[in-house]
Amino acid sequence: YRGAQIAVAEAARNLTCVGADPAAVTDCLNFGKPEKPDRFWQLTRAVEGIADACRAFRVPVVSGNVSLYNEGPDAAVYPTPTIGMVGVLDKVSQRTGLAFQQEEHLVGLVGATLPELGGSEYLAVTHGLEAGLPPALDLQHEIAAQQFVLEAIKWGMIASAHDCAEGGLAVAAAESAIAGGLGVEIGVPLVERPDMSLFAESQSRILLSFDPAYAEVLTALAAKLGVPFDIIGTVGGDRVRICVDAELLIDLPLNECAEAFNTPIYRAMGE
Repeated sequence: YRGAQIAVAEAARNLTCVGADPAAVTDCLNFGKPEKPDRFWQLTRAVEGIADACRAFRVPVVSGNVSLYNEGPDAAVYPTPTIGMVGVLDKVSQRTGLAFQQEEHLVGLVGATLPELGGSEYLAVTHGLEAGLPPALDLQHEIAAQQFVLEAIKWGMIASAHDCAEGGLAVAAAESAIAGGLGVEIGVPLVERPDMSLFAESQSRILLSFDPAYAEVLTALAAKLGVPFDIIGTVGGDRVRICVDAELLIDLPLNECAEAFNTPIYRAMGE
């Protein structure tokens, strides 16, 4: 149920990050054999989760399909509700991307980082674990966060916006730096453990960059909407540097980050 809601929320969040209003959903529900009670329960809860999230966002499900009986003798595929969502961008000139745009822009984090690593890329990639509960999701907090970012983009105050879902804050910051060819230095508080501060995939979080001239009005707008918003760093240089409680934990050359990000598929395919 929660995972299905997260799929809807993240799709809407990605649209919000480019400045588009979420408008409609299509889905593909990938599950095992529905005659088995546990598989049918997974399918039922996923449908309920999608439906409740779509009601909260006030977007219709306009199409979709199912792919069932996906299993072998020992196990079924992981329950996988896949969401596609379209949005409306009123002015193409207002389209926002994930790439940092300019030296000395400030970096802000919308939303709160919680001590949760269940189901994260960090656990899977670093520790080989596919375990734990998905992150918590409060749909009303999610909608408020997206409203804040969408309003700020439409007022022309945001240079870049990037969802923090896959890999957490550290990965989002690196991706924005790589895309823009600009380094970044940020500092965040400790959330129980350093790896949680860096890699928790807490929901309703968006990484922004913006001209310092907009800092005060953005802070006021976030407060008005009841959205957590913290200025955490600065764009610039040629490194990705991240501190947790003033301790420098990540300090990597941007070109090395870009190579690691851009080349694995080519290497796996033999160049």
